[in-house]
Amino acid sequence: MTQTQPISVAIAIIYQDGKYLMQLRDDLPTIAYPGVWGFFGGHIEPGEEPEAALRRELKEEINYLSPTLTKFSSNQTGNYIRHIFSSPLTVSVSELDLKEGWDLKLLTPKEIQQGFAYSDRAIANKPLGDIHRQIMLNFMASIKQC
Repeated sequence: MTQTQPISVAIAIIYQDGKYLMQLRDDLPTIAYPGVWGFFGGHIEPGEEPEAALRRELKEEINYLSPTLTKFSSNQTGNYIRHIFSSPLTVSVSELDLKEGWDLKLLTPKEIQQGFAYSDRAIANKPLGDIHRQIMLNFMASIKQC
């Protein structure tokens, strides 16, 4: 049996005024985590550093150039190695250009805790991906301890 190489990804916890920017992923069965709220970010190319990959992904997905990326954690769950960074959102959400995904929104801590948030574009409550919600809960717990 051939062992599969883990997939390395870089993802961003983007925050503004106590809320967290998340992407409603396209509802396509061919992608990971279809139709749920998740993070912006994506695959790390061979030879690419996680921070550089995240900067590239943020530019590609929402045309955002983050002034600061702070490493939160790296972990492996299943076949994914996730490099997680936090970043302030220094522009209005209306200034972002959503190029990937169905919707984007600043979610409140309450929405993250309850595990779903309303999407104006989907005209429905949509769930957070389980792993995305857990990472957010961990992050929110870590900043309350500071």
